[in-house]
Amino acid sequence: MRKTKSRIKQGLHIIIVGCGKVGAALIEQLSKEGHDITIIDKNPEKIQELSGQFDIMGLVGNGASYSVQMEAGIENTDLIIAVTGSDELNLLCCTVAKQVGDCAAIARVRTPDYSKEVGYLREKLGLTLVINPELEASKEAARILYLPTALEVNSFAHGQAEIIKFKIPEGNVLDGITIAELGKHVSAEIASDVLICAIEREGEVTIPGGDFKMAKDDIISFVAARKVIHHFLKSIGFKTKQVRDTMIVGGGKSTYYLAHQLLRMGIDVKIIEQNKKRCEELSILLPQAIIINGDGTDQELLKEAGIEHTESFIPLTGIDEENVMLTLQVRQMSNAKTITKINRAAFKNVINTLDLGSVIYPRYITSEAIIAYVRAKKNSMDSNIETLYHMFDYRAEAIEFRVDEPSMVTDVPLKDLNLKKNLLVCCIYRNGSILIPSGQDIIQTGDTVMVVTTHSGFDDIQDILA
Repeated sequence: MRKTKSRIKQGLHIIIVGCGKVGAALIEQLSKEGHDITIIDKNPEKIQELSGQFDIMGLVGNGASYSVQMEAGIENTDLIIAVTGSDELNLLCCTVAKQVGDCAAIARVRTPDYSKEVGYLREKLGLTLVINPELEASKEAARILYLPTALEVNSFAHGQAEIIKFKIPEGNVLDGITIAELGKHVSAEIASDVLICAIEREGEVTIPGGDFKMAKDDIISFVAARKVIHHFLKSIGFKTKQVRDTMIVGGGKSTYYLAHQLLRMGIDVKIIEQNKKRCEELSILLPQAIIINGDGTDQELLKEAGIEHTESFIPLTGIDEENVMLTLQVRQMSNAKTITKINRAAFKNVINTLDLGSVIYPRYITSEAIIAYVRAKKNSMDSNIETLYHMFDYRAEAIEFRVDEPSMVTDVPLKDLNLKKNLLVCCIYRNGSILIPSGQDIIQTGDTVMVVTTHSGFDDIQDILA
């Protein structure tokens, strides 16, 4: 007899300290998912704006203050999330909360010095998560430069598998064929190790079946083991070599994190930064990089720096509009792979119409990691969310579940499960191996399972059932 548990789902009591870009993104998503939220910020206008917009409690004050936390109900809180602009304040908020309440604590920490000590901070301060948006964004950018054909690259199954997003160019082998016909155009062995899990066409996102006919300009997301991805892309006519060099405009924390990773990957790095003092600091921190003191928006300087022959370009100034304009300018001057970092999401619809190459939103990377934890904590079954990615501007989700106990979905062939529509079981990670499942395969206890769906709010593997 299959063992199951009763599933009690109710919202968590969450305190969010800091109502900036990341705080606002968290408030929007977590309130939508039915959690009881209290926000704390020193700015009364932000509190008023957000508490008017969402069904939440707002408190004006210092989130690290014992009395303010008590007023916010810290003693009965399940989770405190500190995402103010100050690393020290975030750590202090969590430390005070852990002393007073029996709650989990998540802190945003961006300074490189602290980022090297994440393990120590988590252990000594009892933190659940320490999140660094700039570091996570730089990891995503580095993955894309490793595979420059891709618009997005997201890892799961402990880095053993990835979801890759790309656009079908005119004349490509995929243009005009159905998903079921893929095996006729690439080797059957490669086709069986790849699963096309979501397609965007003219703004509509589809979880496709085998009869879906692909066409040029479709944006495709597929899942495969990491070792298979290069073979698949090569077989459908894409270049798969990582870039040899990159040019970065702006010398902030994001640039430091990204340049550090790219240099370790053997990619040459050139940085243009206006502030002379910061240039001197970067030349010490990144001795292998070429540091140029100048205005990165100056076309002549970009030409002198070799933009016409550079393989990739990433504007990392602190101003979104400048990043967008720099990308558009460089796309006219060169064939470089471009990655554009956007901090605000207010103009996302306009940005999506522009030819910016890959676009990275650090605030969403941060909020996804936190929301994955919240859903796992909310869930009463022994099946936890390992990773969560929002795809196509929140219109689809990729969720990786860890299956710790038998349930309604285990030990039953996938073809016999009554699965929700607009959902695909894309990948099973079992004993260190990646399995792209067929209808005959089963989910076993101990697996981690990746699901892609246009539904939202899943917090347990059993949510895949209709």
